[in-house]
Amino acid sequence: MTPDHTDPEGSIARAAKAYSNWGRWGEDEVLGTLNFLDQAKRREGADLIRRGVSFSLSQRFDMDGPQKGWRRRTNPVHTMLDTGTDAVLGNQGFPHGLGGADDVIAMPLQCSTQWDGLGHIFDHGKAWNGRPAEKVVTSDGDLVTGIEHMAPHVAGRGVLLDVGRVIGENGELPDGFAITGDHLTAAAGAQDVAVRRGDIVLVRTGQLTRVRREGWGDYAGGPAPGLSFTSAGWLHGSEIAAIATDTWGFEVRPNEFEHAFQPLHQVAIPNIGLLIGEMWDLEALAEDCADDGVYEFWLTAAPLPITGAVGSPVNPIAVK
Repeated sequence: MTPDHTDPEGSIARAAKAYSNWGRWGEDEVLGTLNFLDQAKRREGADLIRRGVSFSLSQRFDMDGPQKGWRRRTNPVHTMLDTGTDAVLGNQGFPHGLGGADDVIAMPLQCSTQWDGLGHIFDHGKAWNGRPAEKVVTSDGDLVTGIEHMAPHVAGRGVLLDVGRVIGENGELPDGFAITGDHLTAAAGAQDVAVRRGDIVLVRTGQLTRVRREGWGDYAGGPAPGLSFTSAGWLHGSEIAAIATDTWGFEVRPNEFEHAFQPLHQVAIPNIGLLIGEMWDLEALAEDCADDGVYEFWLTAAPLPITGAVGSPVNPIAVK
């Protein structure tokens, strides 16, 4: 489907209708495309473990992260409640020389490596599966599709599409590069890996490599390579369970339409029902995949079961 770049409203509406999964798994379902990730798919993923080498795909959660406070998104604030100093000074009141440390963290749930839940984005007042947004997410949280429902399910066959290495220069795509479905297919072909129904697909652009070399800059919300709006058909037709990128916003920025904000989110989350991950650290995994030529692996990436949350931090683990 070719979008009209001067008409975001119409283009989004046409794509939403063409790629809608509303009702596909019944009126009451709460998992969206995770329905594609079944028991057989998990067994397939587990069979990919050969060497036992593992990779954390999470950025660190600390004050040195990329956030600038947009829409009150800040970096994590980590505070100690009890310390070694308290123990040595005898301030803790424990008997027989026992001492300890405790801490607390305060942070937006989407300030670092994370999943976007199905209640995160609405389309003209409609949440995933056509539900009224005001009845789904209230001040009490996501009452229907809270991220806690996904906690047992996000584990299976992972596939890395290293578009940065296949198409980019020196392993990196420039900011503003729009990754189409054809680019994703080309990357899979160059890596000799198939994307199949129920996969968790990881797309490396190389932007994280660049910002670690040059500084965060506008990583959070600024120009970035990412998925093109035209990739909506690929995302729907491939029947993948989830997708994640190494960028702040998943889709290309600046967006491809005039006067639009994150139009692919508007199609992918409330209409396709797609689980989207952002700010994943794919660097070490990508290096290993390039070394051994194997771009499929076991991947577990459970969100925290925070009741009613519309997103969650995650520490994804890939095992080869």
